[in-house]
Amino acid sequence: MRNYTKEEIRLLSGTRGLRYLLDNDPPNLEKALRKLKFKRDLNQMQVDLIQLQNWVVENQKRLLLIFEGTEFAGKGGMIRSIVEHLNPRSVRVVALPKPSEREAGQWYFQRYVNQLPERGEIVLFDRSWYNRAIVEPVNGFCTRKQYNRFMSEVNHFENMLYNDGIHLFKIFISITKKTQAKRIDMIKENPLRRWELSPVDLNAQKNWNRMKRYEKKMFDQTNTKKIPWIVVDGNDAYKARLEMIRILLGKMHIHSRKK
Repeated sequence: MRNYTKEEIRLLSGTRGLRYLLDNDPPNLEKALRKLKFKRDLNQMQVDLIQLQNWVVENQKRLLLIFEGTEFAGKGGMIRSIVEHLNPRSVRVVALPKPSEREAGQWYFQRYVNQLPERGEIVLFDRSWYNRAIVEPVNGFCTRKQYNRFMSEVNHFENMLYNDGIHLFKIFISITKKTQAKRIDMIKENPLRRWELSPVDLNAQKNWNRMKRYEKKMFDQTNTKKIPWIVVDGNDAYKARLEMIRILLGKMHIHSRKK
């Protein structure tokens, strides 16, 4: 057994530390300590996120974060880490369902335009218009013509948002096929989370190679100088969340100083 520092002992002996220890039978010191350190670092960053939100509100800015990624990469957990302590009056999480019959007959981007941030607001998309870049063609939810049209229009659409003053960040969380398989099995074994498994999710392993081919096409054509993709390694969920928030704070700090 290794020697623990005073700081580690202090973390483990607190109320939260004892709770994390009891989460495992038998108690796992290393696992509890890792989660405690993550929570400590996350809380420090969440204070900075509140300051970022205050800047957005006070200066009437519009901040849009879109989260894409491999199935089971951890988009939901990352989004929750960002919004957990933000003021709900000026932040929204958008997770649109399957398009209705009416929406299916509209301009593809229309239902997303309806959800764009107002002045003084932060909006986070849990999946976005990029469904048409990967998920839809892989699973046969769109035609080749619809896919090609989307790929020819998306950069122009995003440039319009950029030119209108929206701070747009495109985040892609990437995991390995092995990690994905492990997470799928974990959810299947948890009766409280089985609802998360859609037919698309259950086919994720089978469609892995096709997904990767469309993913590459997406990056090749939409990773622009003005609005590049931010790719985060999601195999370690804790590290991924901290890295994403650190990147966001760093980039927005530049904007806040300029404005």
